[in-house]
Amino acid sequence: MPDDKIAIFKQTELFRDLDDSVLDALAKHSLIRRLVRNEILFLAGERAKGMYVIATGSVRAFRTSADGREQIIHVERAVTTIAEIPVFDNGNYPSTVAAEEPAIVYFLSKEHVLKTAIEHPQLALSTVKLIASRLRRCAELVETLSLREVGQRLAHLLLQEARNHGTETERGMKIKLGLTHNQLAARIGTVREVVTRMLVRLQDQGLIDHEGKNILIPDLKKIEAYAQSEQVK
Repeated sequence: MPDDKIAIFKQTELFRDLDDSVLDALAKHSLIRRLVRNEILFLAGERAKGMYVIATGSVRAFRTSADGREQIIHVERAVTTIAEIPVFDNGNYPSTVAAEEPAIVYFLSKEHVLKTAIEHPQLALSTVKLIASRLRRCAELVETLSLREVGQRLAHLLLQEARNHGTETERGMKIKLGLTHNQLAARIGTVREVVTRMLVRLQDQGLIDHEGKNILIPDLKKIEAYAQSEQVK
């Protein structure tokens, strides 16, 4: 329903400053799509027809290497937007996007988004801010993959998950890890076997306590120091 869409659109960084009348127009022109886990939303290199609002669930943006291995660029969770850049630069989709988990997304055509941005400059300003944030994240990813060892990259990922989605307990910060070892590997640019070894190593060093699908981080400062260290011993 359009009213429900308006409430969802208001939660996004891109659309939250727009008037309800503008959001209503966007909502009425949007199309719903339901995704199952790992279903492809669009492929890298495809002509971009528009962008998406992620209403529920999460999606991952990735590129595939010659040997078929995924390198995840970023993961976006509800409620946010994805594929804004090709809407505004008139290019193709820069990466493949698939559902990380079951998701509901709303499609907005490029023509309608651009028309709205011209009529409402606040949307254009919000877009610049959002794209700058995405660019900064990509730069951080390049730095992480280039300058950090696998153990450091894994520690950094666990630290981010703890800060964004962790639960504080008496023993430390607990993460309910919904990612498989293959998914973790794709996030940090390695393979499943290495992730398994690195989790054992982090536990042996007292930086984490791996309990089934839960990971406990006793001291966030210690794992942060490890993740940022110049040399892993």
